[in-house]
Amino acid sequence: MQITRNRTDSSIGPADWFTGTVLIDTITTQTAPSRVAAANVHFMPGARTHWHSHPVGQTIWVTEGVGLCQRRGGPVEVIWPGDRVVFAPGEDHWHGACSTRFMVHVAIHEADDSGSTVSWGAAVSDVEYGSAPRLEDSSPRSS
Repeated sequence: MQITRNRTDSSIGPADWFTGTVLIDTITTQTAPSRVAAANVHFMPGARTHWHSHPVGQTIWVTEGVGLCQRRGGPVEVIWPGDRVVFAPGEDHWHGACSTRFMVHVAIHEADDSGSTVSWGAAVSDVEYGSAPRLEDSSPRSS
């Protein structure tokens, strides 16, 4: 057993990866032989990632709040605590908080053979973000 005491402050999500206020708490970084990295990511209302993809895919697990996610060409989906979203390798996507609620998720991804975990793209436009369904029409109990 190994206990690692957290002595690292939350980091602010960089503007070339996120729109809005995002705080990141590292859970684990890829350390050979493992290639898995994970973080707890806190999105303030309206905050979101830019478009991006992961060479080996990504899983996010929503732990608090209400979020949104979208894969390129698909509809914006509302995500709730307990929901898991799996993005396929190379699938262009974004995720973040809805406009009126915060959202926290655990993000898990793996590095490819070259050590790459993510490829960042353009910011999600306000029009793209604004196409989300209304929360009252997408309650987790109504599906």
